[in-house]
Amino acid sequence: MVTLVLPRLISFEGTGRRAASVTERNIACLRSTYWIVLLSGFLEPVLYLFSIGVGVGGLIGDLALGDGRLVGYAEFVAPAMLAASAMTGALSETTFNFFGKMKFMRLYEGILATPVRPIEIALGELAWAMARGVLYSAAFLAIMVAMDLTSPARALAMLPAAILIGFAFGALGMTISTLIRSWQEFDLIANGQFALFLFSGTFAPATAYPQWLRWVVEVTPLYRSVDLTRALSLGPVGWVQALDVLYLVVLFAVGLSIAGRRMTGMLCK
Repeated sequence: MVTLVLPRLISFEGTGRRAASVTERNIACLRSTYWIVLLSGFLEPVLYLFSIGVGVGGLIGDLALGDGRLVGYAEFVAPAMLAASAMTGALSETTFNFFGKMKFMRLYEGILATPVRPIEIALGELAWAMARGVLYSAAFLAIMVAMDLTSPARALAMLPAAILIGFAFGALGMTISTLIRSWQEFDLIANGQFALFLFSGTFAPATAYPQWLRWVVEVTPLYRSVDLTRALSLGPVGWVQALDVLYLVVLFAVGLSIAGRRMTGMLCK
């Protein structure tokens, strides 16, 4: 009995290992049809890039940046689509799927019978969400380079930024999932996500909005994400991007902390 149990206990030693076991469980449960889910999430920003960035961009022509430089409209939109793709990939796993596992499948109650703690479940699920987000971001960056919308060096710099965006929105998604009570409330999440997508400087600079709306836009998490990726793609990078990074790091830390505490209260009664 001891020889069978001891390796199991050792394999869970440490928070990182216990969190990784949750991620490993998700990988082990992958089905052959999951690639369809991945493909559908990746295609959305790509279709927006071609339809609006390239199609509508052909009518708009060049767009003036804040420093007076002119860039093609597709070059302006592409970094925003990267940020939106990272957001979508993270939220897809940490809202609908996370909520189903926690509230209906009761999966996490079984996991808590092992040494894994609620905060480690949150970390493991976040790592799993980021695996999906990284695939989206890397593939989209490859398309940007192939279309000559950015350089390979700038694409490499944008990948860590996209990963940070995914972590921030993943933590936010898990917090939201611990607050909602039914599947119907996911309509509100979808509406909020779509509003962020439209009004975060994605298709037009924030300066195009009225002053009162501009301030609202500039404090949203997707706008800060778009500002970071756009600066890395088009330049220049300055102190404002340091604030973008700090904003996303704080969002990640606060979201993960709240999600972990609420999961503890809900699952450890």
